[in-house]
Amino acid sequence: MVVSFAEIRTEIPGVFDEACPTRVVLDHVMSKWGVLVLMALTEGTIRWGELRRTVEGISEKMLASTLRTLEKDGFVARTSYPEVPPRVEYSLTPLGDELMERMMPLMAWIGVHAGDIVER
Repeated sequence: MVVSFAEIRTEIPGVFDEACPTRVVLDHVMSKWGVLVLMALTEGTIRWGELRRTVEGISEKMLASTLRTLEKDGFVARTSYPEVPPRVEYSLTPLGDELMERMMPLMAWIGVHAGDIVER
């Protein structure tokens, strides 16, 4: 599914306008932590601690903030179980799955080329 610049401009009028909502979504999804959390969730349902260990370097505060934002946007589902101790699990929603189907090829490309790009 290759989409051209012209097709995007035609099908999504105002996509480059300052007030376009795409900027908010891009900010949430393409932030360093947003991308890494979403990628971790492509493996399936994950509990808080496992997610924090998977996304190395993220603080508890930033993980909580990122998950809240992605949940509010409809990409992540949070399931809380009334147990002692409390158990909370996170997973991608169908919208999150659809997003990651498109984002994973980009992330694979970045993974292959990142070393060369950073060395420049």
